[in-house]
Amino acid sequence: MKVNGQVLDLFVDLEKEPYDWRKDIIINKSKLLEKIEEVNQTDNFILLKRSVAFIKSIVNFPKSDKEGLVNIDQNGDTMVLKKGPILEELSQIEESQTMERAKYYLDRLKKGISEIKTSKINDINLNRWKEYQDILTDSLWILDKRDDSGVHAGWYWGNFIPQIPHQLMMRYTKKDDWVLDPFLGSGTTLIECRRMGRNGIGVELNPETAKKAKELISKEFDANNIITEVITGDSRKVKLEETLDKLGIKQVQLVIMHPPYHDIIKFSKDEEDLSNAKTTEAFVNMFGEVLDKTTPYLEKGRYLGIVIGDKYYKGTWIPLGFYIMNEVLKRDFSLKSIIVKNFEETRGKRNQKELWRYRALVGGFYIFKHEYILLFKKGKVKNASV
Repeated sequence: MKVNGQVLDLFVDLEKEPYDWRKDIIINKSKLLEKIEEVNQTDNFILLKRSVAFIKSIVNFPKSDKEGLVNIDQNGDTMVLKKGPILEELSQIEESQTMERAKYYLDRLKKGISEIKTSKINDINLNRWKEYQDILTDSLWILDKRDDSGVHAGWYWGNFIPQIPHQLMMRYTKKDDWVLDPFLGSGTTLIECRRMGRNGIGVELNPETAKKAKELISKEFDANNIITEVITGDSRKVKLEETLDKLGIKQVQLVIMHPPYHDIIKFSKDEEDLSNAKTTEAFVNMFGEVLDKTTPYLEKGRYLGIVIGDKYYKGTWIPLGFYIMNEVLKRDFSLKSIIVKNFEETRGKRNQKELWRYRALVGGFYIFKHEYILLFKKGKVKNASV
């Protein structure tokens, strides 16, 4: 809960982690709020601090409770709080130098316990923001290895790691929202959809790859009764409106794209495949056609995430990422972030570190160790300078 620019982190999300008596405490919500309000009504600064110290002692030693704040039936008006943060808040009140500051912290504590706040685009509870330690907020992502849990697998050349769609869905979707992936590949995005309770639509050009992806996605446990739809076809020509009509929706809330990095990996012999584009310019133009076929169905104010890397050609660095970024910005999008993500090993360079180091020394270049995650919000920012 954000109060006067600050956010409290008190709650335990029992869906994410089990109750731990050493770190957590079950409290009677209504009685604790009544006690906080009672303390807040006093005009005696010394008495206020003593009352706060009393509450603090109960949190530290629940067996001493005679007020009914803790040691109660979990089926009552209860909630689970983390001991550490609530003790920090109580200590801050106890150490306040003025009555005004102490009551400010009391009010913040009361609101932090009684209110829940989420945004329009995700389910992150700002009351409990410190609990979301797994959500990345920096523009440099250092990810040690690919998540291979569940049905995730690295069999498909060029597939991206599941942590990317997971992070983007956490930040930019709510439960039951719709996610579109026009370059489905092995189905990574839709597997994460099933895990996270988001509905998903994926488009894959290669029929055999689409078939394998569909089989793999269906094996991922679906606890949320969501829909995952796999379309076999060309994202530059796909008639998404027909699929959306069939599903009873008009728009999606997030688009995730992981296109080929031009011709670094040839995914098929199909001329319609972006990895077979004759030139860099042709590749960018083909990608633009995908944008025009898919992003009109993205809801206004929602996000587009593109995972893309650069390439070398005849000793020259080709900045595909920035070419793609500029192509998106020709349309109704504003750039929100450029994230640089590391990768330590690719299938093409596996077990060839020394060879590539030698080539770099001879050729005067640096070995690729990163790719980009470009984040755009649909809707231009008015009066933004270029």
